[in-house]
Amino acid sequence: VQLVESGGGMVQPGGSLRLSCAASGFMFSVFEMSWVRQAPGKEPEWISRIDTTGRRTNYADSVRGRFRISRDNNKNTLYLQMNNLEPEDTARYYCQREAIGTGTRRRGQGTQVTVTV
Repeated sequence: VQLVESGGGMVQPGGSLRLSCAASGFMFSVFEMSWVRQAPGKEPEWISRIDTTGRRTNYADSVRGRFRISRDNNKNTLYLQMNNLEPEDTARYYCQREAIGTGTRRRGQGTQVTVTV
């Protein structure tokens, strides 16, 4: 199982970024996927989840209306479009494969997002 995030960077408040997560080593289309972030000194925060088809999504209150999760099962890739970024969005963002049954979650190495003037 491999999850490789990309697309992070440094942006000003109000800016946008699009994160990608390239999945390999497993059947991507049968797993629900999530994005999780962790700021320095803080606990990990779940921010969004998407079902296997891409039709059902959920968001944390902190990002609802600004972020959009999507997936392309043909490309085995998960996305997170982040708009109107705020300094509070500064964190390392991780792509997470959700568990099926008694299986375990898997997470990538993450990509850093920094929002600063």
